Amino acid sequence: MMLRQRLTVVATATALAAAGTAHAAHAATANSRTITASCSQAYLPLPDPNCTPGAYNPDVTQDTIGQTICVSGWTATVRPPTSYTNPLKVRQIAQYGYADTSTADYEEDHLVPLELGGAPRDPANLWPEPRYGSQPAQSKDSVETKLKNAVCGGRVGLDDARAAIAEDWTTALSVLGL
Repeated sequence: MMLRQRLTVVATATALAAAGTAHAAHAATANSRTITASCSQAYLPLPDPNCTPGAYNPDVTQDTIGQTICVSGWTATVRPPTSYTNPLKVRQIAQYGYADTSTADYEEDHLVPLELGGAPRDPANLWPEPRYGSQPAQSKDSVETKLKNAVCGGRVGLDDARAAIAEDWTTALSVLGL
C-alpha cells in the first residue's frame, strides 16, 4: 500500500474512533454518567467500578418481573446487536489497557445481566470481560441463571440480586444464601 493510502486509512480510522468516542461521551453525559477514560485491570475478574458501575433497565422492577425477566426469551427482545456492542468493546478494551486486543478473547458483558434487568445499552453496564483466566466470562453465566431463577421463584428480591451481582458476581450466590 502506498504511503498516501496508508495515511488516509489511518486518518479515517482515527476520525471514526474519535466520532465513536464523542458519541459514547455524549451518551454517557446524557445519562448523567461519566465513563473514565482509563480503567484498571486490578479488579479482575470484576470490572473497574469507576468505569462500569452497572445500570438498570427502568422497565424491569419487582412488580414487572412476571412480564419481563421471568418470561422465557425476554432477554432476546432487549439484547443489543453486535453492531452496537462490538465497537463499544473495541473502545473499552483500549480503556482497560488490555495487552491482548483480540475482540474474540472478550465478552462484552453486562455487569447487571439482562436476566436481572440490567440496562441493555448503557456503557456503564457493559465491559469487555476476558474469556480467559481463573474465572473467565463463562463462569459468570451460571451465577446469572441461578440468581434469575431465585428472583423468579420468589426466593430473592430483584433489588437484592442486582446489588449482589453488581458488587461481586463471584460472591453473589453466597451473599444471598443460594
